[in-house]
Amino acid sequence: MATNEYEGVLKKIEELTTNAGQIQDEVLGEILSRNAGTEYLRGFLHGQTEKQLFKKNVPIVTYEDLKPYIDRIANGETSDILLAEPITAFFLSSGTSGGQPKMTPVTAQVTKNCELFRRLYESPVIKHFGDINQAGKRMELMFARPEIETPSGLKAASVSTSIYNESNFRTILPKLYTSPIETIFCPDPNQGLYCQLLFGLIQRDEVVTVGSLFASTVLRGVKFLENHWQELCYDIKTGRLSDWITDLGCRNAASLVMKPNPEQADLIENICNCKSWEGIIRKLWPKARYIGCVCTGVMRQYTAELEFYCRGLPLVSAFYACSEAICGINLEPLCKPCDVSYTFLPNMAYFEFIPVENEHDESIEMKRNDEDTELVDLVNVKAGQCYELVVTTCAGLYRYKVGDVLMVSGFYNNAPQFQFVERKNVILSVDQEKTSETDLSKAVTEAKALLDPLGFILTEYTSYVDTSSAPGHYVLFWEIKGKEGKHCKGLDPKIMVECCSKMEESLHYTYKIYRKRNIIAAVEIRVVKQGSFEALMDYYVSKGTSLSQYKKPSCIKSEEALKILDSRVIGKYFSPKLPL
Repeated sequence: MATNEYEGVLKKIEELTTNAGQIQDEVLGEILSRNAGTEYLRGFLHGQTEKQLFKKNVPIVTYEDLKPYIDRIANGETSDILLAEPITAFFLSSGTSGGQPKMTPVTAQVTKNCELFRRLYESPVIKHFGDINQAGKRMELMFARPEIETPSGLKAASVSTSIYNESNFRTILPKLYTSPIETIFCPDPNQGLYCQLLFGLIQRDEVVTVGSLFASTVLRGVKFLENHWQELCYDIKTGRLSDWITDLGCRNAASLVMKPNPEQADLIENICNCKSWEGIIRKLWPKARYIGCVCTGVMRQYTAELEFYCRGLPLVSAFYACSEAICGINLEPLCKPCDVSYTFLPNMAYFEFIPVENEHDESIEMKRNDEDTELVDLVNVKAGQCYELVVTTCAGLYRYKVGDVLMVSGFYNNAPQFQFVERKNVILSVDQEKTSETDLSKAVTEAKALLDPLGFILTEYTSYVDTSSAPGHYVLFWEIKGKEGKHCKGLDPKIMVECCSKMEESLHYTYKIYRKRNIIAAVEIRVVKQGSFEALMDYYVSKGTSLSQYKKPSCIKSEEALKILDSRVIGKYFSPKLPL
């Protein structure tokens, strides 16, 4: 980004955040003036475009409410049943955070907004780290999935796959990224990952940033490297690609750049062949300025292990967006993942917020009836208050509940800043108690602190409710790794029992009451062997989830996924006492 353009984008951010209220009204006005005559809105607005009529008559909806309209368009009906602008494609959500993948419309305006958003979220990063596009290359792990063609002829793909398919991206790829396009579109994620790491190592002296869309994918890459570094070094030394890489695209891409380089291979081998991999990312890519990936929300659980591997390199979560809407940017990319706030951009959608009430001391619960709750506009939210996000977009989503719960952390000019709290409805419940993602995360954080002094790290966890016996109970799957090469078999079972008790002590008041009344049985932690959560990821990828978009579910609801983890359990532990 040229200096003049960069300064212009920073000025644009100032204008947007200063005039947030006015811009929000303009965005809604434009959406309604364009689409009030569509079949969907006509039933509520009768051709009118007033804001108050919109708020009074248009219902708050979920994907299931709009799915019949989207399916009709996908099956060949004209897009004007939902929006006036022609639909050019569909975005597919990952489906790993809330169930089945969702299909949302894409229009020319959506594509235009995405390009503007990229420039807006990159500007604060450039301000702190310089223009990395001019300094070197990005070693970014990227994975595309095949497009789906709907009966209408319109294509459906993940947001990331759609970006990788753009001609502009393919043009800049060789100059700005270490990964050839063939490795991104490789149908076998493991072959693609191996080759992307290989090309990243070959070009290690040019790499100025390492990353992926999500923190979990970066960790996946590091762990894959731990298991394959000797083979990768051999390939670099000999200039030949391993025989198990059978994808012709990957092999052709490798043939263009690979040549024997024993000196580079020996240097990488000496770095990898050490007792501890602490700081390994910084050692392998010494010019890297930061790790770029989403580290907030469910990804926050990966930050401790990622910080171990990058030791000192900042973890940068640059933006907050989803398949349904573009939302906000991080104006302080140097802040710690736990402190990240996203400043909402008022030109990207019309934002409304459902206030969230406290039901018990630590957990948050949605108000029971959205129709009885007056939604709050973007500029009228209150600092410290939690809200559920509702969006109205240029792509035919009207008063659509995204499913994210956010907390207002402050304001930048007149635009609010939000911290991600949790996904709505990702909860555990045996009886009438409700344990949210936030409750679970807090309890796990308290419990895993018992492992740290002993040289162990909790690298992954998920949960489910076991009701195969009465009363039912919460089950946590933990994958644990020892520091300095220590094996988790050396972990004292008494510590794991203490972790179970600590979890129960850290859960909310309602849970503790139900435990004392024997309505809920003791918490169980099942320790799984190394690689179990990689196997879980492989399962979801095999079902169509892009590796770039994969988000490990906080609560397992798939029987097949549950079998994968249960088959890898190496120890079971229960809380031996009632919580205080």
